[in-house]
Amino acid sequence: MKKSSLTVLSLILLSSALAACGNNNNENGNASSSPSASASASASSDASGSANAELSGKIKVLTHRTDLVDDGTMAKYAEKFKEKYPNAEVEFEAVTDYANNIKVRLTTGEAGDVNMIDSSLPPSEFPKYYEPLPDSMFEDVYFADYDAYEGKRYGITSGVNTTGIVYNKTAFKNAGIDKIPTTLDELYAAAQKLKDAGITPLYMNYGAQWPVSNWGENFYTTPAGDAKWTDTLISQDAPFTVDGPWGQLISIARTFVEKGWTEKDLSTDNWEMSKGEVASGKAGMYFLGNWVIPQVIGAGGTSEDIGFFPLPYDNSGKYNAPLGGDYYVGVSKDSKNKELAIAWVDFFVKESGYSADSGMMSVLKSQESTIPQFAEFQSFNPTFIESTAVDPRYTEIAKKAEIDLGTGSVDQELIVAKDLQKAFDELNAKWAKAKKDLGY
Repeated sequence: MKKSSLTVLSLILLSSALAACGNNNNENGNASSSPSASASASASSDASGSANAELSGKIKVLTHRTDLVDDGTMAKYAEKFKEKYPNAEVEFEAVTDYANNIKVRLTTGEAGDVNMIDSSLPPSEFPKYYEPLPDSMFEDVYFADYDAYEGKRYGITSGVNTTGIVYNKTAFKNAGIDKIPTTLDELYAAAQKLKDAGITPLYMNYGAQWPVSNWGENFYTTPAGDAKWTDTLISQDAPFTVDGPWGQLISIARTFVEKGWTEKDLSTDNWEMSKGEVASGKAGMYFLGNWVIPQVIGAGGTSEDIGFFPLPYDNSGKYNAPLGGDYYVGVSKDSKNKELAIAWVDFFVKESGYSADSGMMSVLKSQESTIPQFAEFQSFNPTFIESTAVDPRYTEIAKKAEIDLGTGSVDQELIVAKDLQKAFDELNAKWAKAKKDLGY
């Protein structure tokens, strides 16, 4: 990753990459019942380099977007794909708790023809589970080499995101908050005002698990100010500290929990319900990616009432914000119809309208953003940390140490740990042993 300071104009024109950490294992949902018309249709070429209406057969696509399967939006994408390939059939399987279940599916050979790639999968294992994608698919595409290994690309991002505080403007007004927080102390003060007004300050979605990863491994390179920060951990036996980037974020989350500034019931998965809470102003904030904005609107909110600003993780008044791809899409090594599967992936990320429907920017650098909340976010002049592939040894050590990155499970434990330093010490011991066992 690299640092880049973007202007509002450059953000809107997408002259600079803008994305959320990906991997963010977010179960992005959108209440939109129909796919957006994609301005990229004319720019997108078929994966094989030319339209091949003769492609036929049936493929199964695994997706974390249970909402889009349930409301028929995915089916509309398939209908649009069928216009291009009349003899093709696309079947969808919505997978709940995707971040954990896809790990099992890969090992049992039940990963369908196309799926969203597990962000914690070491690049060295890409060839084991995925088919290389053609170079023609990556022309004018952001983060083209993120899921690459030994010169071959195995995944293409499904959208471009950043992460910050999504908030309800009416809730802020009712709580007497007349200024958007630009420091951590101001964020804490705003949270207390929301609580005093009978509004849940922040819906953390602790019980859903995956959203909690934003307080840790999906965001910790941001306060570090270095997209390659994770690579520096490889040479350390005790990389995780209370005063380090991870500890800094977890400490903020712990403060929110300790002060009663989150949902009262931390144990229950209330993800779907929470969207209505933020939409109605019963809850004031989310700490999530821009992809959640259309979901909140779909749950009863209005675009005019939903805002977006960078997380002020300290009191400097300056911010870094992440830029990265959403889930990356790949073709299963076990697919019996790889050519059709590749054609679907190319269509899905460029022509279906999925990224716009999901509140994300297009994977295509030449396509303009249509998301109004980005202008507000950009007005705070954040420095964007652009996503890049991490050193494979980082994920290998974490896997060997059984530190389950990307799912939010580790962050859940840290947020409620009685002694945060002791919890980090235990993680460091596991990390050091795994590092030694692997010879790093």
